[in-house]
Amino acid sequence: MSDNAASTERTVDLSDPEYYLNRELSKLEFNERVLHEALDERNPLLERVKFLSIFTQNMDEFFMKRVGGLKQQIVANVTDTTPDGRTPREQWEAVLEKAAPLFERQAECYHEMIRPALSTAGVEIVDYDDLDYGEQTELDAYFENSVLPTLTPLTFDPAHPFPHISNLSLSLAVLTRQDGESDPTFSRVKIPQNRPRLVQIDDDTRYVLLEEIIAANLEHLFPNVEIVEHATFRVTRNAEVRRNEEVAEDLIEMIEEVLEERRFATMVRLEVESDMSDRVLDLLLEHLDVEDREVFRLPAPLDYREFMRLTGLDRPDLKLPEWTPQSHPRLTTRRGDEPRDIFAEIKRGDILVHHPYHAFTDTVQRFIDEAAHDPDVLAIKAAIYRTASDSKIIQSLIDAAQNGKQVAVMVELKARFDEKDNLEWAKKLEEEGIHVAYGTIGYKTHTKTSLVVREESDGVQLYSHVGTGNYHSETAKRYEDLGLLTASRDIGQDLVKLFNYFTGHSLHKEYRELLIAPGNMRQRLIDLIRQEAGHARDGTDAKIVAKLNRLEDPEIVEELYRASRAGVDIDLIVRDICRLRPGLEGVSENVDVVSIVGRFLEHSRILYFRDDGNEHYYIGSADWMERNLDNRVEAVAPIHDPALQQRLQYVLDVCLADNRNCWEMQADGSYVQRTPDEDEPVRTAQETFMDQAEDAIPDANI
Repeated sequence: MSDNAASTERTVDLSDPEYYLNRELSKLEFNERVLHEALDERNPLLERVKFLSIFTQNMDEFFMKRVGGLKQQIVANVTDTTPDGRTPREQWEAVLEKAAPLFERQAECYHEMIRPALSTAGVEIVDYDDLDYGEQTELDAYFENSVLPTLTPLTFDPAHPFPHISNLSLSLAVLTRQDGESDPTFSRVKIPQNRPRLVQIDDDTRYVLLEEIIAANLEHLFPNVEIVEHATFRVTRNAEVRRNEEVAEDLIEMIEEVLEERRFATMVRLEVESDMSDRVLDLLLEHLDVEDREVFRLPAPLDYREFMRLTGLDRPDLKLPEWTPQSHPRLTTRRGDEPRDIFAEIKRGDILVHHPYHAFTDTVQRFIDEAAHDPDVLAIKAAIYRTASDSKIIQSLIDAAQNGKQVAVMVELKARFDEKDNLEWAKKLEEEGIHVAYGTIGYKTHTKTSLVVREESDGVQLYSHVGTGNYHSETAKRYEDLGLLTASRDIGQDLVKLFNYFTGHSLHKEYRELLIAPGNMRQRLIDLIRQEAGHARDGTDAKIVAKLNRLEDPEIVEELYRASRAGVDIDLIVRDICRLRPGLEGVSENVDVVSIVGRFLEHSRILYFRDDGNEHYYIGSADWMERNLDNRVEAVAPIHDPALQQRLQYVLDVCLADNRNCWEMQADGSYVQRTPDEDEPVRTAQETFMDQAEDAIPDANI
């Protein structure tokens, strides 16, 4: 490094807020990229419908969690600033301002692009008023027989309090007037969630929204009165209901109380149909305790989540080609042959699985299931953060216990929005005599790890799985994730320590191979980054590549800035939140940040450090966020096998070369989507991995 560069490095204050992007606004940037997939006419029509629905789901969760948390801080008079220099109120105001045009663009996308295109393709979303008499009569009969009995109109008057509005429920606000009365009466009708939202007309691919059918039949709910007006609305409540775990007498009881309190939590958003009258809106504002700026006036329909149902139509011409996850080449001989002995294969050499390109059922799920039924297996331990509603992993663990094996399961009760399901799984496991840990005080357990203890001729062998994704068979078809199956004694012994912490109370700080948060992970990552910076200062080519879901931790960002200024070439593949600003003169010229948004949710974490040729590769559960490094139990495993290292490098290279689904981050936090030049072939990372999985040669050493 030159004297001038060294001088510059000493004078720049890398903690200055100007070098950090806001976490919440960065998340909205990601959601905007998701919405773009619905707008992008290069995508098949039903793929665009899918992203229209996903955008709604993402924004719902964002308001429940992030906006809810900001409102809590505002009410508590918190004025501490984030690394980018904003108070909670300033963040809240900025988020609401940025979110409004996104919702408007979503509505415009549906009305001006998606709906007309669906109609042209023979899939019509029809207004009730546009149906002929016979069709209306048929739908009215459906209403009377199948919908009306489920409805409960709730009126607000001197005899009835204002009704409770449940989170994310779609409702009709109805004003009625009796003869002789001057002021109308307000009633709320909840659109039932146990009835199809898209009501099919005859056996055709024509649909009417349920709320329109209900609105057309309000006289059955309010007979002998004048229907003055009606309009749909939808509320979002805060999901950030927290309890002090340190003083909780019972973790299960605490989780049950949190779930109950969410039902009545404060409002964080009110969506209303654009033609709702001011009279009705003022009433909602008064009784729902929301401010004008938290109201989003949008053309109906509100809530596009149920439009995901259309993606199930048998219309291959409107979809991407179906993808079937493939068998792993190490675990099969030739197509159609019997699978190989999974424990013998793992013992022969580490195996790297890549979902959804490799089938979860034939790899990780098979690993647990065969262990459950293998007479030589002594014990199975697993950490469950999220799993499928009909989880075969859970059933395999139950089978293992019934087969006389020692089974211990860490079920994280605090996994957001999965608390209820996890609580039920935990109780079911306990009923089978399985040792269940419900979580750890002060931390969420986010590791994706399992351990099989097996008696073999040469002694007790430990088989481990360390992954980046959950033990969830359904999300494994839609999420891109990696996992390591290994017979490494050192990794196995590290997992023994970790599982002893789950069922005991003492967390180790030193491990042979694994990086564990909140133990050795943060310092080890800092050491690796600083080591690269040292190589760069010595004139050696230095390189860091990190594939993450989120990069938020200020300390890690500052270390990356220092490494960049020292001359380290840094490539970051960050799916959504990223605080770091690339391309800043004198700070981050050597940093490139990209994000990939495609048919699968990019979810794997891969780390690479060149270390002057002594290359280090890691995969695991932890993002570079303060919560992951300090407040969650995470596990990251090194990959030592040269063939597997080569495979990880290939994954990183393919992602960085993507010119179809890849977005390049700008210094201001905005993103620009890559497009291939005229004479350049289209390179799509996810399609490349699918093609390769289909063409894989059995026994390939990965």
